[in-house]
Amino acid sequence: MEKRVPGYCALCISRCGCISTVRDGRLVAVDPDPDHPTGEHLCIKGRTAPEWVNSSERLLTPLKRTRAKGAADPGWQPISWDEALETISQRLQQLAASAGPESVAFSVTTPSGTGIADSFNWINRLAHAYGSPNTVFATENCNWHKDFTPMHTWGGGIGMPDYERTGCILLWGFNPTTSWLAQANLVRQAKRRGARLVVIDCRRAGLAALADQWLRVRPGSDGPLAMSLAHVLIENGWYDQTFIRRWSNGPFLVRGDNGRLLTEADIRPGGSSQRYVQWDRRRDAPLIMDSAASCDASVAGDAALFGGYPVTTLQGRILCSPVFQHYAERCREYAPEAQSEITGISAEQVRETARLLHERGPVSYFTWTGTAQQPQASQTSRAISLLYALTGDFDAPGGNVYFAKPAVANFFGLELLDQAQRQKTLGFSERPVGPGTMGWITSLDLYRAVVEQVPYPVKALISFGSNPQLTKPPTAHTEAALKQLEFYVHADLFMNPTAVYADIILPVASPWERSGLYPGFQVSQRAESHLQLRPAVIPPRGEAQSDTWIVFQLAVRLGLADHFFGGDMQQALEKLLEPSGVTLETLQQHPQGIDLALETQYQKYRQQGFATPSGRLELYASCFEAAGHDPLPDFVSGSDRDAAYPLRLTSAKWVQYCHSQQRNVPSLRKRMPDPLVELHPDTAVNGGIAEGEWVVVATPQGSIRARARFNESLDRNVVCAQYGWWQAGDGFGGRHYNGLIDAEEIDPVSGSNSLRSARCRISKIAPGE
Repeated sequence: MEKRVPGYCALCISRCGCISTVRDGRLVAVDPDPDHPTGEHLCIKGRTAPEWVNSSERLLTPLKRTRAKGAADPGWQPISWDEALETISQRLQQLAASAGPESVAFSVTTPSGTGIADSFNWINRLAHAYGSPNTVFATENCNWHKDFTPMHTWGGGIGMPDYERTGCILLWGFNPTTSWLAQANLVRQAKRRGARLVVIDCRRAGLAALADQWLRVRPGSDGPLAMSLAHVLIENGWYDQTFIRRWSNGPFLVRGDNGRLLTEADIRPGGSSQRYVQWDRRRDAPLIMDSAASCDASVAGDAALFGGYPVTTLQGRILCSPVFQHYAERCREYAPEAQSEITGISAEQVRETARLLHERGPVSYFTWTGTAQQPQASQTSRAISLLYALTGDFDAPGGNVYFAKPAVANFFGLELLDQAQRQKTLGFSERPVGPGTMGWITSLDLYRAVVEQVPYPVKALISFGSNPQLTKPPTAHTEAALKQLEFYVHADLFMNPTAVYADIILPVASPWERSGLYPGFQVSQRAESHLQLRPAVIPPRGEAQSDTWIVFQLAVRLGLADHFFGGDMQQALEKLLEPSGVTLETLQQHPQGIDLALETQYQKYRQQGFATPSGRLELYASCFEAAGHDPLPDFVSGSDRDAAYPLRLTSAKWVQYCHSQQRNVPSLRKRMPDPLVELHPDTAVNGGIAEGEWVVVATPQGSIRARARFNESLDRNVVCAQYGWWQAGDGFGGRHYNGLIDAEEIDPVSGSNSLRSARCRISKIAPGE
């Protein structure tokens, strides 16, 4: 018996529409669904899903450890779900009573590169309802710098390119052909209708082959390049002056004595510190901005963007200048001729690219991990955001927009933590505008708390699918912390190098064995209007259960049923859907999903302003200033020379694998059986390296083995390796890419690791190595 079931592939953020074929109760094929708004194509990972869904290596029953951590054989013993859940709930209740709920950390893998999106909010809600402010989620290396850091500029994430109307697309550190296929399809369509394409990437990969301008930026120097491009736009007057004057805090005056924004409280007794001052050129006098005049066109037109103006304050006469003047001066430090040594981009190409952005708008852009995995990632995100702000295309037709999407309830549950508990979030005091504001912590924070008990001891970890052993650089405490945890629970489809330290293992159902709701498919208004309840196409194998089922079962046993609809998952779905006006029954009757009649409302800021402290797009980030960071982007340029490690190391995604997954899928391993390191042929010749032979890539932190692959598009001083490799018995376990990276070299704002920018050397393998 055969059936074909419509749905979508849940393996990554692309959520490509697909048709799953089931024969005699077994998943046998997954193919694209061209009728779905994201179903034009399906990557090789989705097509090979039957291999790993049916894999003999799947975890199919709960297990408990019977031997000491670190033992070669953990002595896994099958147990019932009732015993597993009861043991977990009892230990969590004991820890909450004896050491406080903050002594238990939770961990959740990425919803952008795994199937955890079905359960992501429920897992976070469980942590918050339990009272833990500590959830390890590698947001700082992934989505934080596109979804949250931009909030300090325009009050939200970067949105999505309006590909159907855009005139020029800027892809920065983002190759959608390997990480977001639905976007790649739309970029190609936009190119066919005449849109221009700029790609900024150290490799000429994917859509860079179609680019009108490909800028081979040196890893880690994206921020200075953004400032250089902005300088050219400002220098030539190629920016939207009306937008900057009316809708940004560019006209607000900055005090010359302390570098802070001038407010009414500085110049009037009893004045407000939330009302800012700009210089009125017509009156040649300071003007205090109130809510009624903050975006008034007539007032904005007279606002000065440049110059120095003496202002009489309560502290005396102070010379003040507009924010935009300071921003322009900062950008001038990265003028094209000055930045080429840092970025590797010629002054001529910077100017040509700036002209393209100016002449071929409206401009849209997308950036992701390529600019996020750097030790200056937050200021890089800010620099790119401000460069884009100069175009005036934000939330405008053809720019980056917030498409209308189905309304669903938010059950993330952060409000369940009181303020005192939220302030206990590990790393929050060090990074007060970072992921800690959402209750997310880094593995560095966790391991320090476990081993050093700083700022307090963490004794237990409840993990859903994460594998920090291979996805985060190892800290000095990584192995010790995993062994020292008093209690560690891991839920997953397969055993991995982090899970082997667990006390209890819980088997998780694959996306094809459980349902999942997705409200909006992001890449266009048509896709974002699509609401779909993906059905389970086969029953779970063995005793596997969905992550959501595990969460709800634990919630009931922990006495948290009131926060989880009495443990009724169907009722929870109904409540989740309630704001959309679509019933659960309707979606169940339409497994292919339904299209809601939603329309994009452009330039929403004209009615509601920006969700920032000033209500404007913030060139000067007041939240950064309050947290002790430079409110304007600035970058520290270290020496690019190291005799012992003369090369710059970066990494990239390949379509065959996602993070540390899929290495056990036979057909994918056949396509890419070994880890690769790309280098320029001239670099290989200088090292006596032949293509295809095994080499050693070494940094001060460690070394890995990989096969050499030549790539003439790379700079001769740059090599690109792969991370996530591990397979029991194949020789790669214990020596992986993340082991090359300094875990202590992090972005001071977000905690991001420098996975895309490190020093290394490469050499032939010596005998016996």
